[in-house]
Amino acid sequence: MSLPDFKSSEKQASPAPSLSPIVQINVGGHLFSTTLSTLRKHPESKLAELFGGHPKLRTDAQGRYFIDRDGSHFGAVLEFLRSELLPTKNIREVHKEAVHYNIAPLIKGLEETPQLFGELVGRQQFLSRVPHYKENIEVLMRIARAEAIAARHSTILICLLRTEEDLGFYDNAINSLEADKESVVTFGPWKATPSAKDLLDCVKMDIESRGYKVSIAPHVTERSFMSRSYDFFYKLTFTWW
Repeated sequence: MSLPDFKSSEKQASPAPSLSPIVQINVGGHLFSTTLSTLRKHPESKLAELFGGHPKLRTDAQGRYFIDRDGSHFGAVLEFLRSELLPTKNIREVHKEAVHYNIAPLIKGLEETPQLFGELVGRQQFLSRVPHYKENIEVLMRIARAEAIAARHSTILICLLRTEEDLGFYDNAINSLEADKESVVTFGPWKATPSAKDLLDCVKMDIESRGYKVSIAPHVTERSFMSRSYDFFYKLTFTWW
Protein backbone atom coordinates (compact mmCIF):
# COMPACT_ATOMS: atom_id res chain seq x y z
CA MET A 1 0.00 0.00 0.00
CA SER A 2 1.42 3.27 -1.05
CA LEU A 3 1.73 5.99 1.51
CA PRO A 4 -0.38 9.11 0.98
CA ASP A 5 1.42 12.30 0.05
CA PHE A 6 2.81 13.72 3.25
CA LYS A 7 2.22 17.36 4.08
CA SER A 8 3.61 18.84 7.20
CA SER A 9 1.00 19.34 9.83
CA GLU A 10 2.99 22.28 11.13
CA LYS A 11 1.37 25.55 10.27
CA GLN A 12 3.38 27.35 7.66
CA ALA A 13 4.42 30.84 8.73
CA SER A 14 2.60 33.26 6.51
CA PRO A 15 4.80 35.87 4.87
CA ALA A 16 4.69 39.34 6.34
CA PRO A 17 2.03 41.39 4.60
CA SER A 18 3.48 43.68 2.00
CA LEU A 19 3.36 47.33 2.93
CA SER A 20 1.06 49.46 0.82
CA PRO A 21 2.89 52.10 -1.24
CA ILE A 22 0.36 54.63 0.09
CA VAL A 23 0.55 55.28 3.81
CA GLN A 24 -1.57 57.24 6.24
CA ILE A 25 0.30 59.04 9.02
CA ASN A 26 -0.92 60.61 12.24
CA VAL A 27 1.69 63.07 13.54
CA GLY A 28 0.50 64.24 16.94
CA GLY A 29 -3.11 64.46 15.71
CA HIS A 30 -2.28 65.99 12.30
CA LEU A 31 -3.19 63.58 9.48
CA PHE A 32 -1.18 63.10 6.28
CA SER A 33 -1.26 60.80 3.26
CA THR A 34 1.87 60.14 1.22
CA THR A 35 3.89 57.42 -0.47
CA LEU A 36 6.62 55.22 0.89
CA SER A 37 8.98 56.46 -1.79
CA THR A 38 8.48 60.02 -0.57
CA LEU A 39 9.21 59.09 3.05
CA ARG A 40 12.28 57.10 2.00
CA LYS A 41 13.61 59.76 -0.37
CA HIS A 42 16.66 60.52 1.79
CA PRO A 43 18.05 57.18 3.02
CA GLU A 44 19.95 58.70 5.96
CA SER A 45 16.87 60.42 7.37
CA LYS A 46 14.92 59.28 10.40
CA LEU A 47 11.77 58.96 8.25
CA ALA A 48 13.54 56.54 5.91
CA GLU A 49 14.60 54.54 8.95
CA LEU A 50 11.10 54.51 10.45
CA PHE A 51 9.48 53.43 7.17
CA GLY A 52 12.22 51.13 5.93
CA GLY A 53 11.14 47.49 5.52
CA HIS A 54 8.40 46.96 8.07
CA PRO A 55 7.62 50.32 9.74
CA LYS A 56 8.84 50.63 13.31
CA LEU A 57 5.79 52.57 14.42
CA ARG A 58 2.60 51.98 16.36
CA THR A 59 -0.75 52.64 14.76
CA ASP A 60 -3.69 54.65 16.00
CA ALA A 61 -7.26 53.37 16.38
CA GLN A 62 -7.87 53.81 12.62
CA GLY A 63 -4.70 51.99 11.63
CA ARG A 64 -2.69 55.06 10.69
CA TYR A 65 1.01 55.07 11.57
CA PHE A 66 1.50 57.27 14.60
CA ILE A 67 4.44 59.62 15.25
CA ASP A 68 4.30 61.02 18.77
CA ARG A 69 5.42 64.55 17.92
CA ASP A 70 3.76 67.90 17.27
CA GLY A 71 2.74 67.74 13.62
CA SER A 72 2.05 71.46 13.10
CA HIS A 73 4.98 71.82 10.67
CA PHE A 74 5.25 68.27 9.35
CA GLY A 75 3.33 69.33 6.23
CA ALA A 76 6.20 71.65 5.23
CA VAL A 77 8.67 68.80 5.72
CA LEU A 78 6.51 66.51 3.60
CA GLU A 79 6.15 69.14 0.88
CA PHE A 80 9.93 69.45 0.65
CA LEU A 81 10.25 65.69 0.27
CA ARG A 82 7.70 65.80 -2.54
CA SER A 83 8.84 68.88 -4.45
CA GLU A 84 12.17 70.05 -2.91
CA LEU A 85 10.55 73.45 -2.37
CA LEU A 86 11.68 75.28 0.76
CA PRO A 87 8.99 76.77 3.01
CA THR A 88 8.60 80.54 3.15
CA LYS A 89 6.94 80.67 6.58
CA ASN A 90 7.81 79.38 10.05
CA ILE A 91 11.41 78.86 8.96
CA ARG A 92 12.82 78.29 12.45
CA GLU A 93 10.08 75.83 13.38
CA VAL A 94 10.48 73.81 10.18
CA HIS A 95 14.26 73.82 10.68
CA LYS A 96 13.73 72.26 14.09
CA GLU A 97 11.66 69.49 12.50
CA ALA A 98 14.22 68.99 9.74
CA VAL A 99 16.91 68.50 12.37
CA HIS A 100 14.71 66.05 14.30
CA TYR A 101 14.06 63.96 11.18
CA ASN A 102 17.68 64.39 10.00
CA ILE A 103 16.78 65.54 6.48
CA ALA A 104 20.15 66.98 5.47
CA PRO A 105 19.15 68.80 2.23
CA LEU A 106 16.26 70.54 4.01
CA ILE A 107 18.49 71.53 6.94
CA LYS A 108 21.11 72.97 4.58
CA GLY A 109 18.54 74.82 2.48
CA LEU A 110 16.88 76.40 5.49
CA GLU A 111 20.18 77.44 7.04
CA GLU A 112 21.00 79.35 3.87
CA THR A 113 17.80 81.41 4.00
CA PRO A 114 18.08 85.03 5.20
CA GLN A 115 15.91 84.22 8.23
CA LEU A 116 18.41 81.69 9.57
CA PHE A 117 21.72 82.71 8.04
CA GLY A 118 22.00 85.81 10.24
CA GLU A 119 21.05 83.82 13.34
CA LEU A 120 23.14 80.71 12.77
CA VAL A 121 26.17 82.31 11.14
CA GLY A 122 26.48 86.02 11.90
CA ARG A 123 24.96 86.18 15.38
CA GLN A 124 26.49 82.98 16.70
CA GLN A 125 29.90 83.90 15.33
CA PHE A 126 29.65 87.22 17.17
CA LEU A 127 28.54 85.63 20.44
CA SER A 128 31.36 83.09 20.28
CA ARG A 129 33.73 86.05 20.66
CA VAL A 130 32.02 87.42 23.77
CA PRO A 131 33.69 85.72 26.75
CA HIS A 132 31.36 83.73 29.04
CA TYR A 133 28.23 84.89 27.21
CA LYS A 134 26.14 81.77 27.88
CA GLU A 135 27.25 81.57 31.50
CA ASN A 136 26.28 85.22 32.02
CA ILE A 137 22.80 84.60 30.61
CA GLU A 138 22.32 81.82 33.18
CA VAL A 139 23.56 84.10 35.98
CA LEU A 140 21.14 86.85 34.91
CA MET A 141 18.15 84.54 35.10
CA ARG A 142 19.24 83.01 38.39
CA ILE A 143 19.59 86.44 40.04
CA ALA A 144 16.30 87.62 38.55
CA ARG A 145 14.41 84.65 39.98
CA ALA A 146 16.05 85.10 43.39
CA GLU A 147 15.01 88.76 43.55
CA ALA A 148 11.45 88.20 42.32
CA ILE A 149 9.95 87.04 45.62
CA ALA A 150 6.71 88.94 46.39
CA ALA A 151 7.40 91.43 43.59
CA ARG A 152 6.18 91.96 40.06
CA HIS A 153 9.54 93.18 38.78
CA SER A 154 13.14 92.28 39.44
CA THR A 155 15.98 94.43 38.19
CA ILE A 156 19.61 93.61 37.46
CA LEU A 157 22.42 95.87 36.34
CA ILE A 158 24.59 94.69 33.49
CA CYS A 159 27.92 96.19 32.54
CA LEU A 160 29.13 96.18 28.93
CA LEU A 161 32.84 96.63 28.40
CA ARG A 162 33.25 96.94 24.64
CA THR A 163 37.05 97.33 24.49
CA GLU A 164 40.19 96.67 26.49
CA GLU A 165 40.28 100.41 27.20
CA ASP A 166 36.83 100.16 28.79
CA LEU A 167 38.13 97.34 30.96
CA GLY A 168 40.73 99.69 32.38
CA PHE A 169 37.96 101.87 33.83
CA TYR A 170 36.00 98.94 35.28
CA ASP A 171 36.96 99.32 38.96
CA ASN A 172 36.22 103.05 39.00
CA ALA A 173 32.94 102.48 37.16
CA ILE A 174 31.79 99.82 39.65
CA ASN A 175 32.73 102.06 42.58
CA SER A 176 30.56 104.84 41.11
CA LEU A 177 27.44 102.72 41.58
CA GLU A 178 25.12 103.19 44.53
CA ALA A 179 23.33 99.90 43.82
CA ASP A 180 24.42 96.51 45.09
CA LYS A 181 27.67 95.90 43.25
CA GLU A 182 27.37 92.15 43.78
CA SER A 183 24.38 91.99 41.40
CA VAL A 184 26.17 93.48 38.40
CA VAL A 185 26.76 91.01 35.55
CA THR A 186 29.59 92.04 33.23
CA PHE A 187 29.98 91.25 29.52
CA GLY A 188 33.14 91.80 27.51
CA PRO A 189 35.38 93.05 26.23
CA TRP A 190 34.91 91.37 22.84
CA LYS A 191 36.86 91.34 19.59
CA ALA A 192 34.15 91.64 16.97
CA THR A 193 32.47 94.40 14.99
CA PRO A 194 28.96 94.44 16.56
CA SER A 195 28.21 97.23 19.01
CA ALA A 196 27.00 97.31 22.59
CA LYS A 197 23.44 97.69 21.25
CA ASP A 198 23.88 94.50 19.22
CA LEU A 199 24.95 92.63 22.34
CA LEU A 200 21.98 94.00 24.30
CA ASP A 201 19.66 92.79 21.53
CA CYS A 202 21.23 89.33 21.79
CA VAL A 203 20.79 89.27 25.58
CA LYS A 204 17.13 90.31 25.28
CA MET A 205 16.43 87.81 22.50
CA ASP A 206 18.02 84.87 24.30
CA ILE A 207 16.26 85.55 27.59
CA GLU A 208 12.86 86.15 25.95
CA SER A 209 13.25 82.89 23.98
CA ARG A 210 12.93 81.14 27.35
CA GLY A 211 9.58 82.77 28.08
CA TYR A 212 10.64 85.75 30.20
CA LYS A 213 9.49 89.36 29.72
CA VAL A 214 12.51 91.64 29.58
CA SER A 215 13.18 95.33 29.03
CA ILE A 216 16.57 97.04 28.93
CA ALA A 217 17.33 100.72 29.47
CA PRO A 218 20.52 102.71 30.13
CA HIS A 219 21.35 103.11 33.81
CA VAL A 220 22.47 106.64 34.57
CA THR A 221 24.66 107.14 37.63
CA GLU A 222 24.58 110.40 39.50
CA ARG A 223 27.57 112.52 38.60
CA SER A 224 29.18 114.79 41.15
CA PHE A 225 31.33 117.80 40.32
CA MET A 226 34.59 115.84 40.67
CA SER A 227 33.49 112.44 39.43
CA ARG A 228 33.18 110.92 35.99
CA SER A 229 30.03 109.22 34.74
CA TYR A 230 30.23 105.91 32.87
CA ASP A 231 27.93 104.69 30.13
CA PHE A 232 28.77 101.02 30.66
CA PHE A 233 25.67 100.19 32.69
CA TYR A 234 22.18 99.08 31.68
CA LYS A 235 19.16 98.18 33.76
CA LEU A 236 17.59 94.90 32.80
CA THR A 237 14.05 94.48 34.17
CA PHE A 238 12.16 91.17 34.35
CA THR A 239 8.36 91.41 34.56
CA TRP A 240 6.84 88.35 36.17
CA TRP A 241 3.10 88.87 35.67
